[in-house]
Amino acid sequence: MYYKLYQDGQQQWRWHLKAANHKILADSAEGYWNRADAEEGIKLVKSAFSAPIYT
Repeated sequence: MYYKLYQDGQQQWRWHLKAANHKILADSAEGYWNRADAEEGIKLVKSAFSAPIYT
């Protein structure tokens, strides 16, 4: 898996979490004006690996 950080058509920063087959598993769901803010969003997702799962 890997993260893809990119700018959209409005020049806002976004990210995708992609699987080894390049399919999108998760995305930022919003644009960020600052790259650092998008990178912080990635860090939050990385740190949530132990979050509980509710059904």
